[in-house]
Amino acid sequence: MKELEIQGQVIQPGERKLIGLQVGITTTHEPVTMRAWVIRGKTDGPTLMVVGCIHGDEINGAEIVRRLINSGSLKSRFKGTLIAVPIVNVPAFSNRSRYLPDRRDLNRLFPGSPKGSLGGRLAHVLTSELLPLCDAVVDLHTGALNRANLPQIRVTAGDEESLALAEAFGPSVTLTAGTQAGTIRAACNAVGIPVILYESGEALRLDTPSIRFGKRGVLAVMRHMGMLPKRPAAAKKRAKHAVVCAKGYWERAQVGGLFIPLTALGKAVRKGDVLGFIADPLGDYEEEVIATQTGILIGRTNEGQADEGDALFHIALARYPNMAAKKIVQSGEGFPDIPDDDDDHPVHYDPYTDVI
Repeated sequence: MKELEIQGQVIQPGERKLIGLQVGITTTHEPVTMRAWVIRGKTDGPTLMVVGCIHGDEINGAEIVRRLINSGSLKSRFKGTLIAVPIVNVPAFSNRSRYLPDRRDLNRLFPGSPKGSLGGRLAHVLTSELLPLCDAVVDLHTGALNRANLPQIRVTAGDEESLALAEAFGPSVTLTAGTQAGTIRAACNAVGIPVILYESGEALRLDTPSIRFGKRGVLAVMRHMGMLPKRPAAAKKRAKHAVVCAKGYWERAQVGGLFIPLTALGKAVRKGDVLGFIADPLGDYEEEVIATQTGILIGRTNEGQADEGDALFHIALARYPNMAAKKIVQSGEGFPDIPDDDDDHPVHYDPYTDVI
Protein backbone atom coordinates (compact mmCIF):
# COMPACT_ATOMS: atom_id res chain seq x y z
CA MET A 1 0.00 0.00 0.00
CA LYS A 2 1.59 3.26 -1.15
CA GLU A 3 1.67 6.64 0.56
CA LEU A 4 -0.94 9.17 -0.55
CA GLU A 5 -0.07 12.78 -1.37
CA ILE A 6 -2.63 15.61 -1.58
CA GLN A 7 -1.39 19.18 -2.20
CA GLY A 8 2.03 18.17 -0.91
CA GLN A 9 0.63 16.58 2.27
CA VAL A 10 1.56 12.91 2.69
CA ILE A 11 -0.68 10.37 4.39
CA GLN A 12 0.86 6.97 5.07
CA PRO A 13 -0.96 3.60 5.29
CA GLY A 14 -2.51 3.21 8.75
CA GLU A 15 -2.41 6.97 9.36
CA ARG A 16 -5.20 9.48 9.89
CA LYS A 17 -4.56 13.15 9.20
CA LEU A 18 -6.55 16.38 8.99
CA ILE A 19 -5.27 18.18 5.91
CA GLY A 20 -5.91 21.70 4.67
CA LEU A 21 -6.65 22.36 0.99
CA GLN A 22 -5.89 25.93 -0.05
CA VAL A 23 -8.73 27.52 -2.05
CA GLY A 24 -8.29 31.29 -2.15
CA ILE A 25 -8.26 34.57 -0.23
CA THR A 26 -11.21 36.56 1.14
CA THR A 27 -11.71 40.32 0.82
CA THR A 28 -10.04 40.72 4.23
CA HIS A 29 -7.01 38.73 3.03
CA GLU A 30 -7.93 35.73 5.15
CA PRO A 31 -7.14 32.36 3.52
CA VAL A 32 -10.04 30.08 2.60
CA THR A 33 -9.06 26.52 3.51
CA MET A 34 -11.14 23.41 2.95
CA ARG A 35 -10.23 20.83 5.59
CA ALA A 36 -10.51 17.10 5.03
CA TRP A 37 -9.85 14.06 7.18
CA VAL A 38 -7.92 11.34 5.38
CA ILE A 39 -8.11 8.03 7.24
CA ARG A 40 -6.18 5.12 5.78
CA GLY A 41 -6.25 1.46 6.68
CA LYS A 42 -3.13 -0.64 6.74
CA THR A 43 -4.51 -2.82 3.95
CA ASP A 44 -5.32 -1.89 0.36
CA GLY A 45 -8.95 -1.24 -0.46
CA PRO A 46 -11.35 1.24 -2.08
CA THR A 47 -11.49 4.97 -1.42
CA LEU A 48 -14.77 6.55 -0.32
CA MET A 49 -15.28 10.31 -0.06
CA VAL A 50 -18.00 11.70 2.21
CA VAL A 51 -18.76 15.43 1.95
CA GLY A 52 -20.96 17.70 4.05
CA CYS A 53 -22.09 21.32 3.89
CA ILE A 54 -21.86 21.96 0.16
CA HIS A 55 -24.74 24.19 1.22
CA GLY A 56 -23.39 26.03 4.27
CA ASP A 57 -26.53 25.81 6.39
CA GLU A 58 -27.02 22.04 6.00
CA ILE A 59 -25.16 21.27 9.21
CA ASN A 60 -26.38 17.71 9.80
CA GLY A 61 -23.72 16.68 7.27
CA ALA A 62 -20.91 18.15 9.37
CA GLU A 63 -22.16 16.32 12.45
CA ILE A 64 -22.49 13.02 10.57
CA VAL A 65 -18.87 13.35 9.39
CA ARG A 66 -17.70 14.30 12.90
CA ARG A 67 -19.27 11.17 14.36
CA LEU A 68 -18.11 9.03 11.45
CA ILE A 69 -14.42 9.87 11.82
CA ASN A 70 -14.62 9.10 15.56
CA SER A 71 -16.45 5.83 15.04
CA GLY A 72 -14.99 2.76 16.67
CA SER A 73 -15.66 0.90 13.42
CA LEU A 74 -12.68 2.69 11.83
CA LYS A 75 -10.21 1.63 14.50
CA SER A 76 -9.87 -2.01 13.49
CA ARG A 77 -10.22 -4.17 10.37
CA PHE A 78 -10.54 -1.08 8.20
CA LYS A 79 -9.35 -1.35 4.59
CA GLY A 80 -8.74 1.33 2.00
CA THR A 81 -9.13 5.08 2.49
CA LEU A 82 -11.86 7.35 3.82
CA ILE A 83 -11.75 11.00 2.74
CA ALA A 84 -14.19 12.97 4.89
CA VAL A 85 -14.86 16.67 4.30
CA PRO A 86 -17.17 17.96 7.04
CA ILE A 87 -17.52 21.49 5.60
CA VAL A 88 -17.02 22.02 1.86
CA ASN A 89 -18.57 25.48 1.66
CA VAL A 90 -16.53 27.15 4.40
CA PRO A 91 -17.59 30.78 3.67
CA ALA A 92 -21.31 29.91 3.65
CA PHE A 93 -21.00 27.79 6.80
CA SER A 94 -19.34 30.68 8.62
CA ASN A 95 -22.21 32.97 7.55
CA ARG A 96 -24.87 30.37 8.50
CA SER A 97 -26.07 30.65 4.92
CA ARG A 98 -26.97 28.20 2.16
CA TYR A 99 -25.14 30.33 -0.38
CA LEU A 100 -21.69 31.76 -0.98
CA PRO A 101 -21.04 35.44 -0.15
CA ASP A 102 -21.79 36.35 -3.79
CA ARG A 103 -25.19 34.57 -3.41
CA ARG A 104 -24.22 31.74 -5.74
CA ASP A 105 -25.18 28.14 -5.09
CA LEU A 106 -21.98 26.06 -4.84
CA ASN A 107 -23.90 22.99 -6.00
CA ARG A 108 -24.38 24.61 -9.40
CA LEU A 109 -20.68 25.43 -9.95
CA PHE A 110 -19.05 21.99 -10.35
CA PRO A 111 -16.55 21.04 -11.70
CA GLY A 112 -15.41 24.61 -11.07
CA SER A 113 -12.39 26.54 -12.29
CA PRO A 114 -9.00 27.45 -10.77
CA LYS A 115 -9.47 31.01 -12.07
CA GLY A 116 -13.17 31.40 -11.38
CA SER A 117 -15.17 32.83 -8.48
CA LEU A 118 -14.54 31.70 -4.91
CA GLY A 119 -17.27 29.07 -5.35
CA GLY A 120 -15.76 27.93 -8.63
CA ARG A 121 -12.40 27.50 -6.91
CA LEU A 122 -13.96 25.52 -4.05
CA ALA A 123 -15.61 23.21 -6.58
CA HIS A 124 -12.37 22.93 -8.56
CA VAL A 125 -10.29 21.94 -5.52
CA LEU A 126 -12.77 19.20 -4.62
CA THR A 127 -13.03 17.82 -8.16
CA SER A 128 -9.35 18.13 -9.10
CA GLU A 129 -7.61 17.22 -5.83
CA LEU A 130 -9.94 14.71 -4.16
CA LEU A 131 -12.41 13.28 -6.67
CA PRO A 132 -9.77 11.54 -8.86
CA LEU A 133 -8.72 9.51 -5.79
CA CYS A 134 -12.21 8.15 -5.17
CA ASP A 135 -14.09 4.97 -6.02
CA ALA A 136 -17.40 6.34 -4.68
CA VAL A 137 -18.89 9.48 -3.10
CA VAL A 138 -21.60 10.14 -0.49
CA ASP A 139 -22.91 13.72 -0.57
CA LEU A 140 -24.73 14.80 2.64
CA HIS A 141 -27.59 17.33 2.51
CA THR A 142 -30.70 18.46 4.38
CA GLY A 143 -33.89 20.22 3.39
CA ALA A 144 -33.90 23.99 3.06
CA LEU A 145 -34.54 26.50 5.85
CA ASN A 146 -37.78 25.57 7.68
CA ARG A 147 -38.28 22.63 5.30
CA ALA A 148 -37.70 19.13 6.72
CA ASN A 149 -36.96 16.01 4.67
CA LEU A 150 -37.58 12.38 5.54
CA PRO A 151 -34.29 10.40 5.40
CA GLN A 152 -33.89 9.63 1.69
CA ILE A 153 -31.35 9.01 -1.04
CA ARG A 154 -31.27 10.76 -4.43
CA VAL A 155 -29.58 8.85 -7.22
CA THR A 156 -29.26 9.22 -10.98
CA ALA A 157 -31.75 7.05 -12.85
CA GLY A 158 -30.11 4.15 -14.67
CA ASP A 159 -26.83 4.36 -12.72
CA GLU A 160 -26.69 0.78 -11.45
CA GLU A 161 -23.50 1.17 -9.37
CA SER A 162 -24.96 4.16 -7.57
CA LEU A 163 -28.26 2.34 -7.08
CA ALA A 164 -26.33 -0.48 -5.42
CA LEU A 165 -24.76 2.04 -3.02
CA ALA A 166 -28.22 3.46 -2.30
CA GLU A 167 -29.55 0.00 -1.50
CA ALA A 168 -26.61 -0.64 0.82
CA PHE A 169 -27.16 2.71 2.58
CA GLY A 170 -30.67 1.53 3.48
CA PRO A 171 -32.68 4.76 3.31
CA SER A 172 -36.40 5.14 3.96
CA VAL A 173 -36.87 6.18 0.34
CA THR A 174 -34.67 6.25 -2.75
CA LEU A 175 -35.72 8.82 -5.34
CA THR A 176 -34.32 8.27 -8.83
CA ALA A 177 -34.15 11.37 -11.01
CA GLY A 178 -32.15 13.23 -13.60
CA THR A 179 -29.06 15.21 -12.64
CA GLN A 180 -28.81 18.99 -12.79
CA ALA A 181 -25.78 20.53 -14.45
CA GLY A 182 -23.20 22.00 -12.09
CA THR A 183 -23.89 19.64 -9.17
CA ILE A 184 -21.32 17.41 -7.55
CA ARG A 185 -23.48 14.48 -8.65
CA ALA A 186 -23.12 15.62 -12.27
CA ALA A 187 -19.35 15.96 -11.82
CA CYS A 188 -19.16 12.39 -10.48
CA ASN A 189 -21.39 11.09 -13.29
CA ALA A 190 -19.13 12.75 -15.87
CA VAL A 191 -16.10 10.74 -14.74
CA GLY A 192 -17.95 7.52 -13.95
CA ILE A 193 -17.69 7.63 -10.14
CA PRO A 194 -20.75 6.21 -8.30
CA VAL A 195 -22.41 8.82 -6.09
CA ILE A 196 -25.42 9.02 -3.80
CA LEU A 197 -26.96 12.12 -2.23
CA TYR A 198 -28.41 11.77 1.28
CA GLU A 199 -31.19 14.18 2.30
CA SER A 200 -32.62 14.38 5.81
CA GLY A 201 -33.76 16.99 8.29
CA GLU A 202 -33.70 20.73 7.69
CA ALA A 203 -31.20 23.56 7.46
CA LEU A 204 -29.52 25.06 10.55
CA ARG A 205 -30.90 22.33 12.81
CA LEU A 206 -29.31 19.18 14.19
CA ASP A 207 -31.60 16.24 14.81
CA THR A 208 -30.96 12.75 16.11
CA PRO A 209 -32.78 10.65 13.46
CA SER A 210 -31.07 12.32 10.50
CA ILE A 211 -27.62 12.09 12.06
CA ARG A 212 -27.91 8.49 13.25
CA PHE A 213 -29.49 7.37 10.00
CA GLY A 214 -26.77 9.11 7.99
CA LYS A 215 -23.87 7.70 10.01
CA ARG A 216 -25.29 4.19 9.90
CA GLY A 217 -25.87 4.50 6.18
CA VAL A 218 -22.30 5.59 5.41
CA LEU A 219 -20.90 2.71 7.49
CA ALA A 220 -23.19 0.34 5.58
CA VAL A 221 -21.83 1.69 2.28
CA MET A 222 -18.30 1.08 3.54
CA ARG A 223 -19.23 -2.51 4.35
CA HIS A 224 -20.76 -2.89 0.90
CA MET A 225 -17.50 -1.65 -0.65
CA GLY A 226 -15.39 -4.07 1.41
CA MET A 227 -13.81 -1.37 3.56
CA LEU A 228 -15.34 -2.83 6.74
CA PRO A 229 -16.46 -6.36 7.66
CA LYS A 230 -19.96 -6.99 6.35
CA ARG A 231 -23.08 -7.54 8.39
CA PRO A 232 -25.19 -9.51 5.89
CA ALA A 233 -28.33 -9.83 8.02
CA ALA A 234 -28.58 -6.08 8.65
CA ALA A 235 -27.90 -5.27 5.01
CA LYS A 236 -30.59 -7.66 3.79
CA LYS A 237 -33.09 -6.22 6.26
CA ARG A 238 -32.53 -2.67 5.02
CA ALA A 239 -32.72 -3.72 1.37
CA LYS A 240 -36.04 -5.46 2.07
CA HIS A 241 -37.48 -2.21 3.42
CA ALA A 242 -36.25 0.00 0.60
CA VAL A 243 -38.87 2.14 -1.18
CA VAL A 244 -37.78 3.30 -4.65
CA CYS A 245 -39.70 6.09 -6.37
CA ALA A 246 -39.02 7.44 -9.83
CA LYS A 247 -40.62 10.85 -9.47
CA GLY A 248 -41.78 13.43 -6.95
CA TYR A 249 -43.74 16.67 -6.93
CA TRP A 250 -44.73 19.54 -4.61
CA GLU A 251 -48.23 20.44 -3.49
CA ARG A 252 -48.35 24.23 -3.34
CA ALA A 253 -50.53 26.77 -1.58
CA GLN A 254 -53.44 27.92 -3.72
CA VAL A 255 -54.06 30.90 -1.44
CA GLY A 256 -52.03 32.72 1.21
CA GLY A 257 -52.52 32.58 4.96
CA LEU A 258 -51.65 30.58 8.06
CA PHE A 259 -50.48 27.05 7.23
CA ILE A 260 -51.64 24.11 9.36
CA PRO A 261 -50.22 20.71 8.26
CA LEU A 262 -52.15 17.53 9.09
CA THR A 263 -49.83 14.89 7.57
CA ALA A 264 -46.52 13.64 8.98
CA LEU A 265 -43.40 12.73 7.02
CA GLY A 266 -43.30 9.14 5.79
CA LYS A 267 -47.09 8.77 5.65
CA ALA A 268 -49.03 7.38 2.72
CA VAL A 269 -50.91 9.96 0.66
CA ARG A 270 -53.71 9.19 -1.77
CA LYS A 271 -55.15 11.41 -4.44
CA GLY A 272 -57.90 13.48 -2.84
CA ASP A 273 -56.54 13.28 0.73
CA VAL A 274 -56.56 16.45 2.82
CA LEU A 275 -52.91 17.15 3.72
CA GLY A 276 -53.51 20.34 5.68
CA PHE A 277 -55.16 23.69 5.24
CA ILE A 278 -54.52 27.38 4.77
CA ALA A 279 -56.44 29.71 7.07
CA ASP A 280 -57.14 33.39 6.56
CA PRO A 281 -55.45 35.11 9.55
CA LEU A 282 -58.44 37.49 9.65
CA GLY A 283 -60.82 34.54 10.12
CA ASP A 284 -62.65 34.75 6.77
CA TYR A 285 -61.88 31.32 5.24
CA GLU A 286 -60.09 27.97 5.46
CA GLU A 287 -58.74 26.38 2.27
CA GLU A 288 -57.91 22.67 2.27
CA VAL A 289 -54.64 21.47 0.70
CA ILE A 290 -55.62 18.42 -1.35
CA ALA A 291 -53.25 15.76 -2.70
CA THR A 292 -53.46 15.65 -6.49
CA GLN A 293 -51.45 12.40 -6.81
CA THR A 294 -50.75 9.26 -4.79
CA GLY A 295 -47.48 8.63 -2.98
CA ILE A 296 -45.41 9.12 0.18
CA LEU A 297 -44.78 12.40 2.01
CA ILE A 298 -40.98 12.88 1.97
CA GLY A 299 -40.70 16.62 2.65
CA ARG A 300 -42.73 19.39 4.28
CA THR A 301 -42.39 23.03 5.13
CA ASN A 302 -42.39 23.86 8.85
CA GLU A 303 -43.32 27.50 8.35
CA GLY A 304 -46.64 28.61 9.79
CA GLN A 305 -47.27 31.13 7.03
CA ALA A 306 -47.67 30.57 3.30
CA ASP A 307 -48.05 32.81 0.28
CA GLU A 308 -49.93 31.69 -2.79
CA GLY A 309 -47.64 29.32 -4.73
CA ASP A 310 -45.40 28.34 -1.79
CA ALA A 311 -44.22 24.71 -1.73
CA LEU A 312 -45.89 22.88 1.17
CA PHE A 313 -45.68 19.09 0.78
CA HIS A 314 -43.12 17.07 -1.22
CA ILE A 315 -44.65 13.79 -2.37
CA ALA A 316 -42.73 10.90 -3.94
CA LEU A 317 -45.00 8.98 -6.30
CA ALA A 318 -45.63 5.40 -5.18
CA ARG A 319 -48.04 2.90 -6.68
CA TYR A 320 -48.78 1.20 -3.36
CA PRO A 321 -48.46 3.97 -0.75
CA ASN A 322 -49.71 2.01 2.26
CA MET A 323 -47.16 -0.73 1.66
CA ALA A 324 -44.47 1.92 1.15
CA ALA A 325 -45.42 3.66 4.39
CA LYS A 326 -45.16 0.36 6.26
CA LYS A 327 -41.69 -0.25 4.81
CA ILE A 328 -40.63 3.24 5.86
CA VAL A 329 -41.68 2.55 9.44
CA GLN A 330 -39.77 -0.75 9.37
CA SER A 331 -36.68 0.93 7.94
CA GLY A 332 -36.71 3.44 10.79
CA GLU A 333 -37.35 0.97 13.61
CA GLY A 334 -33.79 -0.25 13.52
CA PHE A 335 -31.90 2.96 12.96
CA PRO A 336 -31.09 3.74 16.60
CA ASP A 337 -29.10 0.46 16.51
CA ILE A 338 -25.74 2.23 16.88
CA PRO A 339 -24.06 0.94 20.07
CA ASP A 340 -24.29 3.38 22.96
CA ASP A 341 -20.52 3.70 23.20
CA ASP A 342 -20.38 4.62 19.50
CA ASP A 343 -23.30 7.09 19.55
CA ASP A 344 -21.40 10.28 20.31
CA HIS A 345 -23.42 12.95 22.14
CA PRO A 346 -26.94 12.37 20.78
CA VAL A 347 -28.87 15.53 19.97
CA HIS A 348 -32.07 15.58 22.01
CA TYR A 349 -34.40 16.87 19.36
CA ASP A 350 -36.63 14.96 16.97
CA PRO A 351 -38.45 17.03 14.29
CA TYR A 352 -40.62 14.08 13.27
CA THR A 353 -42.31 13.65 16.64
CA ASP A 354 -41.63 17.08 18.18
CA VAL A 355 -40.20 15.44 21.30
CA ILE A 356 -37.59 17.43 23.22
